[in-house]
Amino acid sequence: MPRAYLSRRYRFSASHRLHTDVLSAEENQRAFGKCNNPHGHGHNYVVEITVAGQIDAATGMVCDLGVLDGFANEQVVSRFDHTNLNTLPCFAEQVSTTENLNIEVARIFQSFTAAQVVRVHVEETSNNSFDFIGSLPATPGRP
Repeated sequence: MPRAYLSRRYRFSASHRLHTDVLSAEENQRAFGKCNNPHGHGHNYVVEITVAGQIDAATGMVCDLGVLDGFANEQVVSRFDHTNLNTLPCFAEQVSTTENLNIEVARIFQSFTAAQVVRVHVEETSNNSFDFIGSLPATPGRP
């Protein structure tokens, strides 16, 4: 059976401050520059999920878009949209970089069963984007 790939994009807006208590104020400023602003800053994030699978003989699709959209909107967009990422439990012990956000989205999509998730792409700005390809070990107590 033919295997195909489907990529779908989702958008949300969120703020964050890049800062860690393990660094001094000067070290945080050097490491994160303007992204260490005490008041934070925001982005209009774009998340692209790529799934792969056999093309269903009856529907001609890899994955029902309604199922994919429902999962992404319920589990990702509604969780992160119009939030301060630093206030979320998933960033309580890690810096809210887009690299870490990318991993969090990949972790969430581990429970998506309608097709195999093969890539999570997060665009922070028109100049910065991040990809996660692979699998993550399960984290107890997290989706």
